[in-house]
Amino acid sequence: MLGAARALLDEGIDPAAAKQNNKRQTISRAENTFSAIAEDWIKTRCDGWSPRYADDTSKIIARELVPVIGARSVTEISPPELLHLLRKIEQRDAPAVAEKALSIAGQVFRHAVCIGALMSDPSRDLRGALKSRAVKHHARLSETELPAYLAKIESYAGAPVTTLGLRLLLLTALRTQELRFAKWPEIDIPSRLWRVPGERMKSRREHLVPLSDQAIDAIEPLRRLTGNRPYVFPNEHHPGSKPMSENTILYALYRMGYHGRLTRALCRFVWNATISFRRGRC
Repeated sequence: MLGAARALLDEGIDPAAAKQNNKRQTISRAENTFSAIAEDWIKTRCDGWSPRYADDTSKIIARELVPVIGARSVTEISPPELLHLLRKIEQRDAPAVAEKALSIAGQVFRHAVCIGALMSDPSRDLRGALKSRAVKHHARLSETELPAYLAKIESYAGAPVTTLGLRLLLLTALRTQELRFAKWPEIDIPSRLWRVPGERMKSRREHLVPLSDQAIDAIEPLRRLTGNRPYVFPNEHHPGSKPMSENTILYALYRMGYHGRLTRALCRFVWNATISFRRGRC
């Protein structure tokens, strides 16, 4: 160490100042790692995120990005290196995860640019570099098949609560989970509204479902059957504490020959009704 200090003195450099400068560079490097900047980005933006989005984003960073580039300075991460990381994810047959990882990494890098830790975003040149995912449309019930489906509901030999649930699933365009976990206070018959709480919606925002005459006609007998229970569709074995099992609806559709096909058959009609309601046309 004395020899190194003497060499610096011979070059006209103060050894103490050089040591302090090296220390500052080490600290700066630690603050400019991908992990540190990702953490700062999350703290800056998370107030506007839903809990689900925040959780998904944190998982992508922790599982896919940090193990490979977390300890690296953002100034050292090149587009080819980032692409190699994303290709590894694609090879796991996870193209959707690769796309999310690219999007999140890009936002972290742009945050680094904003705070002066980076000159340009290395993910910018990777747009279109990932494999395109084949679009797979969900199976659905066509409009021409609706009369036959409704006739099968009317003749279905299952429990009345299940039959009414199948009818409401179609008339409200709700997802199975949104329907099964419904509680009676959510349904306002005088206002003809079903208020689905945000925690059951993918958007994490309250969803207002306008109730048609047909939906009201299905809800009224339901109230007589289960109105004294917390859930509109109570569990057969635990009616006072649990909702109907998901398998109840799925098995009914299977027996009717519609397993995997009832995916919002009336979505367009219900959506139009919802828009009209919100604009005061209903």
